[in-house]
Amino acid sequence: MSATTLPVSSTGEGRFEASALAPALPLLPRNAVLALLHGYRATVSHLYGDVCKYYPSCSAYAVGAVQQHGAVKGAVLAAARLARCHPWAEGGIDDVPRHRDFRHELTPHGFVVPPRKD
Repeated sequence: MSATTLPVSSTGEGRFEASALAPALPLLPRNAVLALLHGYRATVSHLYGDVCKYYPSCSAYAVGAVQQHGAVKGAVLAAARLARCHPWAEGGIDDVPRHRDFRHELTPHGFVVPPRKD
């Protein structure tokens, strides 16, 4: 998946390092959901075209929500966004609320990795 299809806030310069395997295990469910969302965005999402009234699109919002808040709360935020997206919605910019204690890094493809110890 190209990083250009995600908003800039959903990508980063982080890299997974083998020495960070243990701290990365709790991030596994989050990254598994992100892999599914990336697959959806690469296949099904293109069939709809550019029809979303909101920016970022609902699938990009779901990626950001899962990155920031984890698999469960991110899914709840994404479901709430889908509920707001209907033919009578005004639309506009609707960014994911940032997690105030987000301490991870994002890869260029949008996956979440533990912070480096530089």
